[in-house]
Amino acid sequence: MKKLLHISLIFLMALTFITSHAQDRYQATWQSLENYKTPEWFRDAKFGIFIHWGVYSVPAFKSEWYPRQMYQQGSDEFKHHVEKYGPQSKFGYKDFIPMFKAEKFDAEQWADLFEKSGAKYVVPVAEHHDGFAMYKTALSKWNAAEMGPKRDIIGELSTSIKGHHLIFGLSSHRIEHWFFLNGGRGFESDVLDPKYADFYGPAREESETPSPEFMNDWLLRNTELVNKYQPQLFWFDWWIEQPAMDPYRKSFAAYYYNKGLEWNKGVVLNYKNIAYPEKSAVLDIERGKLKGIRELPWQTDDAVGFKSWGYIPDDEYKSPKYLVTNLIDIVSKNGNLLLNIGPKSDGTIDDQQAQLLLSIGKWLNVNGEAIYGTRPWKTFGEGPTEVASGSFVDNQLKPFTPQDVRFTTKGDTLYGLLLDVPVKAVSIQSLSTAANNGIVEKIELVGSQEPVKWVQKKDGLVIEPVKTYPTAYAVAYRIWLKK
Repeated sequence: MKKLLHISLIFLMALTFITSHAQDRYQATWQSLENYKTPEWFRDAKFGIFIHWGVYSVPAFKSEWYPRQMYQQGSDEFKHHVEKYGPQSKFGYKDFIPMFKAEKFDAEQWADLFEKSGAKYVVPVAEHHDGFAMYKTALSKWNAAEMGPKRDIIGELSTSIKGHHLIFGLSSHRIEHWFFLNGGRGFESDVLDPKYADFYGPAREESETPSPEFMNDWLLRNTELVNKYQPQLFWFDWWIEQPAMDPYRKSFAAYYYNKGLEWNKGVVLNYKNIAYPEKSAVLDIERGKLKGIRELPWQTDDAVGFKSWGYIPDDEYKSPKYLVTNLIDIVSKNGNLLLNIGPKSDGTIDDQQAQLLLSIGKWLNVNGEAIYGTRPWKTFGEGPTEVASGSFVDNQLKPFTPQDVRFTTKGDTLYGLLLDVPVKAVSIQSLSTAANNGIVEKIELVGSQEPVKWVQKKDGLVIEPVKTYPTAYAVAYRIWLKK
């Protein structure tokens, strides 16, 4: 009898476990979706790679918005297009597709570079505003598997990135296609040709509410991407915040989060502005920063170049110091950096972009312990350099100095990171005895065996410079506080 009772209790416990997990399924309501928790892998990863690559890399002029701007009368792109390729009625955006061959694309080489960069997740654009899918889709013939490269680019990247033990994500900018090519309706162009309506359309006005058919297509394309490639991060651009998209946003999030449960993998949904309630997904700020620590995890999407997300030959690239110190600043405020590159149309990555990634990787190879797996401290840091906050401020940021300090923590270790290599003593006011944030017991320079000379005073923790620093751009100290 006792044995039977024991078996019955085990059965009831198992049934309760199964039932409770069944109840954990997300519903398409904000109340349900606000139960979402950001997975630890994302909070630990800190650094990812974004990839803008598509048909727009063929003209490679001005920016990845070339397909829109080439139909905007009077724009530089419009004039350039007519001069180089002829009128848009004879040579339209569709005519770049056969020129997009990706003949040198090697997903393994890309994944190897991303791994060496120190990135922990990779997010290629699956479909940009231009409406050309970089994957094999059942919903449109205008895709890279059937045209142009005639390869499932997203599929190949998914395999290689996962093979290098990196997290695979992807982005969809499909919703902006509603209006993206509408300039072509204002004059004689191939956008008016009904033969290409399935590619160029709807080409409506941005002020018009998307049709149910278009929003359903958006939902179908995104669920198809989830099912085909099982991305652990799904990134959305700004325009999904349209009020009419409300039920579609909720439906997709519930579907995606439930798929994550089914896969037994934590998934991340990135949004901009107010597209999702802040607890229901992970906020992303384009080319932006925050002034202080955000309680919820967040992300900056930034680019290696100031001008474009896609490849252009005359882009102005950011320095390795710029990228490393901004990564540190973002991490100290509970954020991640998703850093974009733009490959050439043949599938090669520009040498300058590759070297920037390798420079970041070299720094992280030494100092990664102060970045990966860390959490914010009581304060993000201190210093004289004011940080611009909000979106699109990357060209407003001033160079950091050795007096600019950022903090991260991991277990019992506090990391103090100086955002330039010091040549003289640095005083950290947040760790003065007057600040009452703890008594310093020991300090080590990450990546070095050289002893560190320091003294904790009433007005600051004074750290003397060492003879040789292990890395350029920024330095990290391990700091132990008395328990």
